[in-house]
Amino acid sequence: MDFGPLAPRYDELRPAGPEWYELAELTLAELAGCRRLLDVGCGTGRLATLAADRLGARVWGIDPSAEMLEAARRRAPRIGWKQAHVERLPFRDGWFDGVHARLVLHLVERLDDALAEMARVLGRSGRVAVVSFDFEHFDRFHLNPYFPSLPDLDRARFPEPAAICAGLERAGLADARHRIVRQRVEVDPVRQVERVRGRYISSLHLLDPAEYAEGLAALERDMAGRTGAIETEQVWSLVTARRP
Repeated sequence: MDFGPLAPRYDELRPAGPEWYELAELTLAELAGCRRLLDVGCGTGRLATLAADRLGARVWGIDPSAEMLEAARRRAPRIGWKQAHVERLPFRDGWFDGVHARLVLHLVERLDDALAEMARVLGRSGRVAVVSFDFEHFDRFHLNPYFPSLPDLDRARFPEPAAICAGLERAGLADARHRIVRQRVEVDPVRQVERVRGRYISSLHLLDPAEYAEGLAALERDMAGRTGAIETEQVWSLVTARRP
């Protein structure tokens, strides 16, 4: 999927609220002490910028979208932004002691190649942290009633945490494990409609047009005049591993 057209509104459609920062801090805790960090699929650069501030590390971010990288450069010119795909990282072996990827691996064509590249650029004792959704999340997603194809669509796209762990170990890393992170989230009904109109998650772009139109119309009807927040749960998977 080409994320370029989403770049101008990406941070608006997917704002960094308290839950984003909570998960980011948990992830950065796994990477504490890193001196050189690579953020894979950096998007508009939010995590990379936070990592530079929190860890005091030299940070590079890569993304295949030129438009996303332009937004990232405006956010933090001091970070090394590069246009690249994770399957072909433009860095030498062992250059980083930390590699991070958040909601990226469901977008790659060859999972093992992506994980092998992340492992290749990781130096001795370096660590990798991968954030994705646990499969339980797809069953609980609050938009499922409006877009019934979403659970099966996302289960087919996203790699299971066990598959990520196995791929990292095949790539030569050790102690691969994952933890589940649960977050209770309150969603403003007006903002939810705006975000769905903007197709704020990539899965909405893959729906049958008729299902998307019908689901959006139903969501608009249900949210019209609603004042109370939508309460839902996000179920994340945080996978970590290290270079022996």
